[in-house]
Amino acid sequence: MELLLIKAFILGIVEGLTEFLPISSTGHLILVGDLLDFNNEKGMIFTIVIQLGAILAICWEYRTKINNILIGIGSKTNSNQFILNLFIAFLPAAILGLMFINIIKQYLFHPIPVAIALIVGGIIILWAEQRKQIVDVASIEDINWKHALKIGLVQCFALIPGTSRSGATIIGGLLFGLSRKAATEFSFFLAIPIMFAATFYDVIKHRELLNIDDLGIFSIGFIASFASALLAVRGLLRFISNHNFTVFAWYRIIFGLIILFSTYSGIMIWSTS
Repeated sequence: MELLLIKAFILGIVEGLTEFLPISSTGHLILVGDLLDFNNEKGMIFTIVIQLGAILAICWEYRTKINNILIGIGSKTNSNQFILNLFIAFLPAAILGLMFINIIKQYLFHPIPVAIALIVGGIIILWAEQRKQIVDVASIEDINWKHALKIGLVQCFALIPGTSRSGATIIGGLLFGLSRKAATEFSFFLAIPIMFAATFYDVIKHRELLNIDDLGIFSIGFIASFASALLAVRGLLRFISNHNFTVFAWYRIIFGLIILFSTYSGIMIWSTS
């Protein structure tokens, strides 16, 4: 039991630190879960549930803004537009996810596809950062439904593990004229509906795998995810004020190459390859 608690704590830290960085939390959880021998059915539902910890970290960090938006629904144009933007951006990935999630999990939730997605995503980030950025949207209040739809469509690529939901939406936002702060914050807010929906869908679908004896494991992972996500979100907002995302691109590429090398050299035998 103590070993399971340690595994839960490690995976919670990994989830929290990687969820909002453009390096793919799902990819990291698949790889670390494999290393810890915690990629069975219960391990997979565990990694879904602890996402709630990371999402609640966003809700806590932006609690004042979220509260103001909720209070203003129906009476304030800005609040109504913001909720509409989130819904528009949420819809494409939600629809495709419902249609193809079983196929995606069967064929792509493995280290080699994750490694390839990490590398390809890293190259795309390097390409995006070399382009001259034209900022048309300074803050998330200036985002219109067209921006939201474009970001929502780009988010669909994140259904491929290793792509990174935050990476796709942030870099997509930059390409569509959003400032770094606007793209990053909109990505944070967009995570709330998409991840709440994904979490509750998976929990309901696999509820027979849950029992009261797992409460301790899930609690440890949840708390670790919340705390580390809070640190990661605050750190990323400070980081982007003076830096671009190139360092994350090189991290993705190097990490992906290490996975491929370790696999094909025989150094590492991934159980889920």
